[in-house]
Amino acid sequence: MDALVLARMQFAANITFHILFPTINIAMGWMLLFFRWRWLKTQDAAWLQAYRFWTKVFALSFALGVVSGITMSFQFGTNWPGFMEKAGNIAGPLLGYEVLTAFFLEAGFLGIMLFGHGRVSERVHLCATLLVAVGTTLSAFWILSLNSWMQTPQGHELINGEFFAKDWWAIIFNPSLPYRLSHKLLASGLTVAFFLAAVSAWQMLKGRAQASSAKVMRVGLTLGAVLIPVQIFVGDLHGLNTLAHQPAKVAAMEGVWQTEKGAPLLLFAWPNERTRSNDFALAIPKGASLILTHDPEGEIRGLNEFQGAHPPVAPLFFGFRIMVGLGLLMLAFSWAGLWLYRRRGWRLEAMPRWLLWGLTGMGFSGWLATVAGWYVTEIGRQPFIVYGLLRTADVASSTPAPMIAATLAGYVSLYLGLIVAYVSVIKYMAEKGLPSEAQTSSSTLTQGGLQA
Repeated sequence: MDALVLARMQFAANITFHILFPTINIAMGWMLLFFRWRWLKTQDAAWLQAYRFWTKVFALSFALGVVSGITMSFQFGTNWPGFMEKAGNIAGPLLGYEVLTAFFLEAGFLGIMLFGHGRVSERVHLCATLLVAVGTTLSAFWILSLNSWMQTPQGHELINGEFFAKDWWAIIFNPSLPYRLSHKLLASGLTVAFFLAAVSAWQMLKGRAQASSAKVMRVGLTLGAVLIPVQIFVGDLHGLNTLAHQPAKVAAMEGVWQTEKGAPLLLFAWPNERTRSNDFALAIPKGASLILTHDPEGEIRGLNEFQGAHPPVAPLFFGFRIMVGLGLLMLAFSWAGLWLYRRRGWRLEAMPRWLLWGLTGMGFSGWLATVAGWYVTEIGRQPFIVYGLLRTADVASSTPAPMIAATLAGYVSLYLGLIVAYVSVIKYMAEKGLPSEAQTSSSTLTQGGLQA
């Protein structure tokens, strides 16, 4: 492989690892706020137990997300120096806003949220939790604003090959931002929903259920059942927006080679770029046109119209189907689980074991769907780094391929180890539980609050 391919693989490895943890923490911050509010309203120690357990998960995810994010930011200079040279006038301020308004807000109040319970008043601690949740969401906003501008650039001018801002409002609120931001926030909510349900299910299967497990299961299933239909609707809107601005990406996702009306929806196929056709195709007639244009006879531009300027087809084709397939599984498990849970009186021990095992298996389905969707988004922009204006090959560094390959191997080995360690720690925490911590905290809460 040449240096360009290796550099892209290295950046992909970094962002694949990094994106896992913001995907959890964006929605987890709001879940912690909900648990905290329920504790204050009901004084039920189970809600406090849930808050304290999942705060530890949040802190662990936050640490890994920050470390991997710093590593990723260095790669703009090591692997893609031309990007900041040409687009730094746009990218630099947006990344700076993310640090100033989001990271400082999130990190500044994290200490109070983690260690302030019983040392500050209930109101101050609740506000700290709120500000951490707001910080995680603002961080997502600024990062997605930059990424969306790279996908649908506007509000700039090109002078001697460099991008300069003309209209910051147009840059920040570019045409694809509303859809990408909504899609990502919902993906985070679904990731957390199935994470919550999976840990509760695992505790039940192992005979380690806590007082909070039944409540957390109910929250996870309800959140998943509510959000997945919304995500399907937003995903449809996102697809229509992508068709309007990045038709080559949509053509690759659907495996459409020739421009045609009434394009079929391929349930399965094997895209063949050598023959520019699909092998082993199983299709629904006119399905793609109906979904993408809302007209069974709608026209979809084929990949052959974008010779030399369309992304690789197979990663987008399969990545999109993995994402959609996982979404349908989420719909089935959340609706079936919520129906059975409610029918059995909200008693976790009454849930059938097959469903508990299924929910456990779906624990990290949000991660898989997010990564698949992110690959579709980022690979689908190729061969451009700023869509239609700046090619990825033109901003790559001159670092020798063997050096990139060596660091890539190091990154992948380290990240695989960290993922195994992360999952192992969550498993250990779920099985160990918090047998007395919530009770201890509730008994000293009033004294600590008065002293503060």
